[in-house]
Amino acid sequence: MSFRFRVLGMLMLVALAATAATAWLTLRQANRQVQETVTAGEQEVSRITGALRAYGFAHGTWEGLSPTVAELARDTGQRIRVVTESDVLLADSDALAGRDPRAPGSRPAVLVDPRPVLRFPAVREPRTSVKLTATAIADYRAAVAYATCLTRAGAEPTAVADDVGTPRISPGRRPARCDEPKPGANPPTPQDVEAVQPCGTDRRPTACLQRVFNERTASVAPPRLEIRLGVRDESPPTLAAAPTVAVAVGVALAAILGALLLSRAVLRPVRAMTLAAKGLGEGDLERRVPVSGRDEIAQLGGAFNRMADSLQAGEERQRRLIGDIAHELRTPLANLRGYLEALRDDVVEPTPELLASLHEEAMLQQRIVDDLQDLALAEAGALTYHPTEVDLGELLEAARTAHRAQAEASGVRLELEADGPVFVTADPDRLRQVVGNLVGNALRATAAGGSVTLALALRRELAVVEVRDTGKGIAEEDLPHLFDRFWRVDASRGRATGGSGLGLSIARQIVTDHRGTIEVRSTVGAGTTFTIALPAASGGGRQEDAGPGPSLRR
Repeated sequence: MSFRFRVLGMLMLVALAATAATAWLTLRQANRQVQETVTAGEQEVSRITGALRAYGFAHGTWEGLSPTVAELARDTGQRIRVVTESDVLLADSDALAGRDPRAPGSRPAVLVDPRPVLRFPAVREPRTSVKLTATAIADYRAAVAYATCLTRAGAEPTAVADDVGTPRISPGRRPARCDEPKPGANPPTPQDVEAVQPCGTDRRPTACLQRVFNERTASVAPPRLEIRLGVRDESPPTLAAAPTVAVAVGVALAAILGALLLSRAVLRPVRAMTLAAKGLGEGDLERRVPVSGRDEIAQLGGAFNRMADSLQAGEERQRRLIGDIAHELRTPLANLRGYLEALRDDVVEPTPELLASLHEEAMLQQRIVDDLQDLALAEAGALTYHPTEVDLGELLEAARTAHRAQAEASGVRLELEADGPVFVTADPDRLRQVVGNLVGNALRATAAGGSVTLALALRRELAVVEVRDTGKGIAEEDLPHLFDRFWRVDASRGRATGGSGLGLSIARQIVTDHRGTIEVRSTVGAGTTFTIALPAASGGGRQEDAGPGPSLRR
């Protein structure tokens, strides 16, 4: 499966999962709100029944109930139908609102009883509760008569329950024909007292007294009501799933569209890099990828282009190396071949001088081949080293002795400057190879009467070797190429100055393998200085108990 489809599939899965979770949370929250709505509906029912009971408790009659029902219907949004237990219609909010009454809902009717619920003090003597009940019966009859009179007279009575629970009526305004009952003016009748006496010995006196109170006041109290709310076939409050599903689908589509755009934005540069990599694999080293922005894809494109530049540069170095090797070997081998064919055809005499010259030329070619092999091993990290503790002062003295004859023949002074013994852990043969190459180059670049100086010093933890000459110097623009393979200051590649153009490349690699550095500075007409810095052995001088030095790359 392609990367595009895998990314798209993953993003679609994430989008669908997120959408499903969002839809679930939305439905859950909405259902909770529906439940809260149902609870609010129950509170509205409680409000309606409470208001109707308070009306009957304060007015003593259901006359004039219609305005209260209409107001409750407007405030709660409910359809309210009020009938008595004997199915006498008292009020219907539909009719009060001026429309045809609708069929009532299927919910069971709610009963409303306006009669008071008696409260008795916590006393142990049942006779006290019996007397209070008989008095409450008489007081309630008088209160109902008074409240009914006030209502019919157009007043708005209010009621407050007394200690027993019977209403104490307060008129908004007192009509002249309605007499307020006086305390003690309406004593209980003998029939009331006789009815409540058996409750004194009943096992549940409170329930017995309430039942007797209801029976004795049934003739004067407003009848119980049956309240029906709602209409038939009314849908319960539920959440419409269609909008939620539509939103979820919209979110999913938006996520999928974003995934497509994202995959396109990501895969376009990836496809370009794929084509460029295929081109590199087929040999087209000029292929590059366009880079824009600073994100990770742009960084990857930049890294790819740098890799391609490195491959192209390596290929060009390899071509130059092959050309340089061919150039270095072509002329000498042609000379050897010509002389050998002339000797074979008896064109020239095999004199000792000629044979010596041919041998010298063959040795030079052997040296070039050996140098190439050493350089290849060094660059591959396969050049063998045998590290030991080396006194650089003795090594420089040996190099001075080895090149003294060449210096005297050239009329050049070869001098040594050393502050004292300086020790490093290194391969002595490889270091002699480096120093010998630098000294040989310095002698060839210095005219008669000049000098070449070998200097040794200890600078902190570094052993520093300098090879200074007073030769013709090197131009500043040539210094960066000095350590390149087959590069020589003598652009004509003449043999007058000798050398194969590989010595400095090999020297730099050997010094680098010893964890050191080699640098050059030069002034045209004044001379050149090569500086080698190597990690000094512990203490910088010879120590009998010194541990092994730093390991070298082999």
